[in-house]
Amino acid sequence: MSRSILLSSCRGAIVAAAAFAVFFAFDAVAQAPGGRSVTQGRAKTVIDDLFRCTVKVSNHRISAVGTITSTDGKVWTVPAETAYQTGAKGADLFNECNKVVPKNVKEVSAPNVPIVEVDRDGEVITGYIVADNYFEMYVNGKLIAVDAVPYTPFNSTIVKFKAKKPYTYAFKVVDWEEDLGLGTEVGVRDGPFYQGDAGLIARFSDGTVTDNSWKVQSFYIAPLKSPDEVVEKANIHMTPGIGRVHPGAPKPGCTDRCFAVHYPIPKDWALPRFDDSNWPRAFEYTDEDVGVTTLFAYTNFPELFRGARWIWSFNLVFDNVVIARKTVR
Repeated sequence: MSRSILLSSCRGAIVAAAAFAVFFAFDAVAQAPGGRSVTQGRAKTVIDDLFRCTVKVSNHRISAVGTITSTDGKVWTVPAETAYQTGAKGADLFNECNKVVPKNVKEVSAPNVPIVEVDRDGEVITGYIVADNYFEMYVNGKLIAVDAVPYTPFNSTIVKFKAKKPYTYAFKVVDWEEDLGLGTEVGVRDGPFYQGDAGLIARFSDGTVTDNSWKVQSFYIAPLKSPDEVVEKANIHMTPGIGRVHPGAPKPGCTDRCFAVHYPIPKDWALPRFDDSNWPRAFEYTDEDVGVTTLFAYTNFPELFRGARWIWSFNLVFDNVVIARKTVR
């Protein structure tokens, strides 16, 4: 399925820098890796499953959580530390596990969606969200909702909050994994150790949509044949030599010996005061890139997502945990 040729490790840095210069049309000096940690192999499972679907569905996957120690002695939670167990779940737009399966907008019922108060004298904003696979949404540092389904079946969410401008949207988004610490899963058509892909799309009644005006940074990158496949340049965690979307991103072939690169997530990432000015802009992706052309949780409601774009960081396939931010003034 791959159209790419794997780069040898000795040529990786040179080719990556050249590819970046061509793709972005500017010349930047490569920076030495800063703040990264490296792990290899599988993590230890600490939670067998965060979520159980009470309805039999064809694509339910286990939402396990693990820990793994990097070469510098740090312990990392994979795929990510989340607020899933403590945060309020977002209201269902479409969720097979809760038997909420509207066929179109006319069948959607939203009056009873709880309103989270950020500002007492604010405006009530309604939002519609789809994440591949899991999201947490904050406004001005206040948790609005967490995704009801961490992994699959794919679902979509309605949120309502009350806030006064200016306010800052902040999302933590996770591409979940079956092979903890490796960033891989069992692909339907591609077999074991498939690296999957990701994506976030949202539209809000204040006119905000996900697009390349958002700031997005990646924090967990896997699976990698070598940590050197990740290059830090102009504050972007790049992996240009291994493909950015399917089908041009081949399996790395390292199976359960793959590497992962981790970056610490700033503690104040959800707060409006956090400085994201040096973060890269979001990269936009198509429905075909994300593989959602038959995803009913999304395709049943084109009106609700009109004008919004699928966004992620540099690599839709290998970047597994990202933070996305947007300030509305």
